[in-house]
Amino acid sequence: MGIRQKLLSFLFSQLILVLMVSNHSNAMGLKLGYYHKTCPNAESIISKTAYRFISRAPTLAAPLLRMHFHDCFVRGCDGSVLLNSTKINISEKDATPNQSLRGYHVIDAVKSAVEEACPGVVSCADILALVARDSVSMIHGPYWKVPLGRRDGRVSILNEVFAEVPAPFANITQLKQMFAAKGLNTKDLAVLSGGHTIGTSHCLGFTNRLYNFTGKGDTDPSMDPNYIVKLKQKCKPRDTTTLVEMDPGSFKTFDEAYYTLVAKRRGLFQSDSALLDDPETKAYVILQASTHGSTFAKDFAESMVKMGQVGVLTGNQGEIRKHCALVN
Repeated sequence: MGIRQKLLSFLFSQLILVLMVSNHSNAMGLKLGYYHKTCPNAESIISKTAYRFISRAPTLAAPLLRMHFHDCFVRGCDGSVLLNSTKINISEKDATPNQSLRGYHVIDAVKSAVEEACPGVVSCADILALVARDSVSMIHGPYWKVPLGRRDGRVSILNEVFAEVPAPFANITQLKQMFAAKGLNTKDLAVLSGGHTIGTSHCLGFTNRLYNFTGKGDTDPSMDPNYIVKLKQKCKPRDTTTLVEMDPGSFKTFDEAYYTLVAKRRGLFQSDSALLDDPETKAYVILQASTHGSTFAKDFAESMVKMGQVGVLTGNQGEIRKHCALVN
């Protein structure tokens, strides 16, 4: 092999190595205090603006948290969930799993306030990560430091949502595979599912468990029959409008009550009940249910930081959008 061939071979092997580590190194490109010099008041502007909305409407916290989750699971945490559809493309925002998301007006107001202070500096992806953190913290949940430096993606495709975002009907095998594909482990799955301690769901997300679980007009045997009776009083078959609390009695407060419900077979979704079908996730549910969530706040903060680094764009990738719903 000549020197030229050896050099080409070496360069090719280096390129493969670069591609292998690029996803990991992108996450390494995030850092605390990223806007310290370019927009020193960014985090405080974001928190104050978000507080203005969440203090008046605490129920916005859950959809804003979910918005960040849905963003990170499709193309990484790049703000693609915020993009509007165009004449030639239907975006993630219009996919069925995202149609119940609310709070885009909060993100727009935050972006507008930040742009006024520091035009063209802070990404929508970073804003969403910070607003999700602040939403949880403002309703008595944990607070965590968010590494920043994400850039905004330019692509948002409806069909990718169905393949990437875990459905409420998912079983434990599907859930573990979908989380593993994002570099998240089984513990992260058990922890992040605890986000269902806040928020509501349309009946459509679980009525199959009440009326027609296997297509024979039956109920889901993994759900507490007494709970099924209660839910049937709220949700009739084919009800598409009624909202039901995911964590009855404390759906506006971020606490560990979700795990107590799941342990009692009262998780609303099949994906909640599925946590009892794996030894590791079941052990986590039982631990939090029996110790008043002794480690839940700390675990949730850690898993959120980890999730917030999935598939991020950094450096010169992507862009800093001027308006979060539109590419530049």
